[in-house]
Amino acid sequence: MRTFVKAILTIASLAAGALALAAVPARALVEIDVNKGVVEPVPIAITDFLSADAMGAEITGVVAADLRRSGLFAPIDKGAFIEKISNPDVAPRFEDWRVINAQAVVTGRVRQEPDGRLRVEFRVWDTFAGQQLKGEQLFANRENWRRVAHIIADTIYEQFTGEKGYFDSRIVYVDESGPRNNRVKRLAIMDQDGANHRYLSDGRSIVLTPRFSPERQEITYMSYESGQPQVYLLQLETGQRELVGNFPGMTFAPRFSPSGDKVIMSLLREDGNSNIFTMDLRTRNTARLTDTNAIDTSPSYSPDGKQVTFTSDRGGRAQIYVMNADGSNQRRISFGDGTYSTPVWSPRGDLIAFTKQSAGQFQIGVMRTDGSGERIISTGFLQEGPTWSPNGRVIMFFRQDAGAAGPKLYTIDLTGRNEQPVPTPNFGSDPAWSPLLK
Repeated sequence: MRTFVKAILTIASLAAGALALAAVPARALVEIDVNKGVVEPVPIAITDFLSADAMGAEITGVVAADLRRSGLFAPIDKGAFIEKISNPDVAPRFEDWRVINAQAVVTGRVRQEPDGRLRVEFRVWDTFAGQQLKGEQLFANRENWRRVAHIIADTIYEQFTGEKGYFDSRIVYVDESGPRNNRVKRLAIMDQDGANHRYLSDGRSIVLTPRFSPERQEITYMSYESGQPQVYLLQLETGQRELVGNFPGMTFAPRFSPSGDKVIMSLLREDGNSNIFTMDLRTRNTARLTDTNAIDTSPSYSPDGKQVTFTSDRGGRAQIYVMNADGSNQRRISFGDGTYSTPVWSPRGDLIAFTKQSAGQFQIGVMRTDGSGERIISTGFLQEGPTWSPNGRVIMFFRQDAGAAGPKLYTIDLTGRNEQPVPTPNFGSDPAWSPLLK
């Protein structure tokens, strides 16, 4: 069920009764090249949206926080603002914003419609070009105001980078609480910034490896409630839960196919070998993709569904492999020192993220899909479980520092320079990032 309606306004309708504006370019005059190794954050002024209550300031606070965490924007302290915006339909006094080096200004208002919904209007202005870059309005139920803020941040991100944002998305992960020798593990879900946190399981059974469906508000995960690991599907909208199937032996690391109609996983047979299987969720038919006397595990589809990356120790130690989606053309792509695990294909299709253990340390890294260009972006005492943001520019993972009582969640961008903690009420592990919400 959709909880909001997004409408893009024309420049004429936004500017009606205010001023005549020049044609708006498709991209901002001030642009951010996210492919550069080092990006200087863009100074941006995000003014409190006019509103009858504190809602306007709350929305802009979330917008500013989203943009700041990306590392690509530097929201300017409101104490430095010279102009006080009294009419967001009118162009700001650009000279006042140039003085404080604001390369862009965001203005807006929040109104309550007769039916109780919020109507949020905002504009993005290029201060040095002296023109409007973007103007939109959104309607939402009041309880969804944070989603409105994330959508606005996504819009600004896209305007300046030319790429989709990732702020209107969610994280499912394993919440960990209690003493180390009696840890309670519960499924939890939250916005990508840690807000709107809620639990999806009661903690009576250990849960592992939650993963989002790319097409539906649905997750797959493993639970030990029967004493053996079993794979479940959970509908997030309804809470309906379904057992995928009973498999002999142990089941590991289930993930959805890009179309959402299959689950790929590794199954441990009685002979001690772990191989990779797929299950069609409509017919419940299974297909075996690998057949080795080794441990093949942690499969992840490419975004087009044509290939699968996985780890295998068939060469003596765990390395990353790639195969066609039908199991053919299996080939090794990693050749570095140490061992590799948890490979995850980027939603952009260009990179594979992984965990690497080398020289007594755990590392999060990326490589091209042919194994070239390996690059480590984070190193720590104990860290693993990378998951990609919807736009393929940020990775979330979990880390337990030396001496710490439990793991925490972190994000890092592909430069490896912008690492941020993700707030959770307890310890957290095994995160999975959703696609952009619809």
